[in-house]
Amino acid sequence: MTDLADPGTPPTPTGPAAADRTKAWRRPAAALLAYVGVRALGLAVLAIWSAARGTSAHTLLTARWDSLWYTRVAEGWYGYRVRLPDGGVHSDLAFFPLLPALERGLAEISPLAAPDAGMVVSWLSSLAAAWALYLTGARLHGHRAGLCLAVLWAAVPVGVVQSMAYSESLFTALAAWALWSVLTGRWVWAGTLAALAGLTRPVGAAVVAAVWIAALLELRRERRGPGARMTLGLLLAPAGWFGYVGWVGFRTGSVTGYLDIQGQWGNGFDGGLAFAGFIGEHLRGSVVGGLGLLAGVALVIWLYVLCVRQRQPPALLVYAGVVVVLALCAKGYFGSKPRLLLPAFPLLLPAAAGLARWTPARAAAALCALAVVSAGYGAWWLNGSGPP
Repeated sequence: MTDLADPGTPPTPTGPAAADRTKAWRRPAAALLAYVGVRALGLAVLAIWSAARGTSAHTLLTARWDSLWYTRVAEGWYGYRVRLPDGGVHSDLAFFPLLPALERGLAEISPLAAPDAGMVVSWLSSLAAAWALYLTGARLHGHRAGLCLAVLWAAVPVGVVQSMAYSESLFTALAAWALWSVLTGRWVWAGTLAALAGLTRPVGAAVVAAVWIAALLELRRERRGPGARMTLGLLLAPAGWFGYVGWVGFRTGSVTGYLDIQGQWGNGFDGGLAFAGFIGEHLRGSVVGGLGLLAGVALVIWLYVLCVRQRQPPALLVYAGVVVVLALCAKGYFGSKPRLLLPAFPLLLPAAAGLARWTPARAAAALCALAVVSAGYGAWWLNGSGPP
């Protein structure tokens, strides 16, 4: 019998190739679904906790602490300052421009107000970050490690920040995709994403360093010069960070303008002396609190040592190392240290690889337990001291 099918209709993909393409989509989708489940639990617990205390979970997520500063920049651009009782000045120039620019853009094309637009940007960015984390973990240690890495990042104690109108989710997404681009040899993408990360947070310098050092090591290993695409990527990478810092310097009339503004906020890099003094005060006043801080610092250092022993790619090691150094060795806002470490996702790779070797039931139970603890801690934290 003659086949009467329309000869112009393309055949339906079948066979191993089609199965591989389906699997390539289903596996990241599973990781994203698991990520969403953890964050949804955190938001549900936050809503219940806040209602019991008579506070607004929505306000905590969109209109507290740094979220207010981002909203002010989004609504009126730069120029807002607060003069403190002691004569100091807090300027909105301390906040990098990409998140408020996205807030403003989304608010102008949608019915969302700027604070809600900032939260939506963070939610979408956190999904993009989880996707990149999955791909990174799967490339290095297999599918299950990628899934565990995405879920572990969602379930860190301060994971609730990923759902706030803060810049951590946006920055982590840009950084993670930039590093993924380095691992896969997409140098123009790596440079572009590094430039955007440099417009998001001061620690964007870590992404620039990772891209440059990874490229130099590859060139040294292969004993060749950079091609056109690598050269373009390397030139693009620092453009965002240097562009904003340079603009602030021009606006303030000082080469060190951005550093001066950070100093007015009480921030700066002192090699960890102020943080060490902070820990010492706790050891003298509350031994338990001081020991807890020491244990936290030791844990971060130990995790980085595990990353080195795991022989992670240079881009990941450089990136995580710079993030850790900048977080632990900066002065001011010591309660923000865990939040500042949130983008250092390579620190979670050893645990993700370890969980991947467990039976699925044991790994799922461990991750569920972590998700519950993270949800409870996040609700308690935001209804208490919260992030400054």
